[in-house]
Amino acid sequence: MSDGTSTASSTSQAEASQPTSGFLAADVPNWQKRVTIFIAGQTISMFGSFLVQYAIMWHLTLTTKSGLVLALAAVFGFLPQAIVSVFAGVWADRVNRRVMIIVSDTTIALSTLALALLMLSGVDDLWLIFLVMAVRSVGAGVQMPAVSALLPQIVPTDKLMRVNGINSSIQSGLGLLAPVAAAAVYANWSIIPIFFIDVVTAIIGVGLLLTIRVPSLDRVHSGEKPSYFTDLKDGMSYIFSHDLVRWVMGVFAIVFLLAVAPSNLSPLLIARNFGTEVWKLTVAEVLFSLGMALGGVLLATFAGKLNRVTMILSTSVIFGILSIGLGLAPNLIIFCILFFVIGVAVPSFYTSAMTMLQETVEPERQGRVFGFVGIVISVAMPLGMAVLGPLADVVAVENLMVACGIAMIVSVGAAALLPAGRKAAAAAKLLGPGASSGSGQG
Repeated sequence: MSDGTSTASSTSQAEASQPTSGFLAADVPNWQKRVTIFIAGQTISMFGSFLVQYAIMWHLTLTTKSGLVLALAAVFGFLPQAIVSVFAGVWADRVNRRVMIIVSDTTIALSTLALALLMLSGVDDLWLIFLVMAVRSVGAGVQMPAVSALLPQIVPTDKLMRVNGINSSIQSGLGLLAPVAAAAVYANWSIIPIFFIDVVTAIIGVGLLLTIRVPSLDRVHSGEKPSYFTDLKDGMSYIFSHDLVRWVMGVFAIVFLLAVAPSNLSPLLIARNFGTEVWKLTVAEVLFSLGMALGGVLLATFAGKLNRVTMILSTSVIFGILSIGLGLAPNLIIFCILFFVIGVAVPSFYTSAMTMLQETVEPERQGRVFGFVGIVISVAMPLGMAVLGPLADVVAVENLMVACGIAMIVSVGAAALLPAGRKAAAAAKLLGPGASSGSGQG
């Protein structure tokens, strides 16, 4: 009995004494257990969120058949996340990040439960669905910087790329499983059971997160903490003055404008050029998700041998080449093969960029930096679609794919050759595996 108490006490002391970030695997022997619990909780919670995401869009499509309703759904689904990310990034540097995730997950679950109960009672007004979508979007905006900034607190610096690669593969797997599960539940019952499933997965996710300890940053308990807007200003100043961080943000914006947005037009290209059969759209999406899962596995396997900047630049150029290929594809088989390869490349770009930021940015600023990453992602893609969507009705989609691919290659080439790109590459060379954060600030 006393041996068990002693062991528990030692474990507790080890957890309490863990550094807030920037440690190596050898420093904290039990890090794998906590990371496994954290990722398991996030995966279960995310599975429920994916189910709701698919189910709501299908429900609105089938019950209204209105383009305007779907456009409003996109606004309520993305805009709140973009707005709240500005504030959430600052919060993530001022409060315990684990608490932020728990509060946002709980809020999302309660709003979804309320909608389920209202729909059970016969109230299914559109404004209620839009309201819950907005609440869920706010919750996602709060979670994104908190989760991204929390990972370096529990994952050793020399294992970040590998863990991010594994996480990417898991998310890709959910992308394959979730639509199948959502379709099965929705087709056999209705959207309401999916809401209840989401509530249950959120409870499990929060419960698992409550079992692990995450150290708060020193500044969380500091009596001399700067004001909220001083923190916000400091975060913006840091992003725009730090060569490497500023460069990564710029490349993020380019890729999400010129690569991710055109990829959303792929179903339209398939329907216009290769046929309107649903199975053709399904095959392309499944292959893309399989490619992402494979890309995550490859990244996790070879993470220690990869240069971050090289991966970001090479995959961005690959996106451009493949976008041109999609526009010139003579048949569906070639198109699907290229779409699969894009999926393989996605984790190498996104995970390399996120890992580089986690390795570079000081723990006290990571929340604000990832908050702005969330803004870039949330704004760039809808902005790209706002331009390319209407253009697709007057210009051939394949021509848009080719044009975006060429623009991508030119833009990334400029990002690599301009002084800012050379400074970023020089700063990145200082970041070997396990290097200390903060290098490269201008």
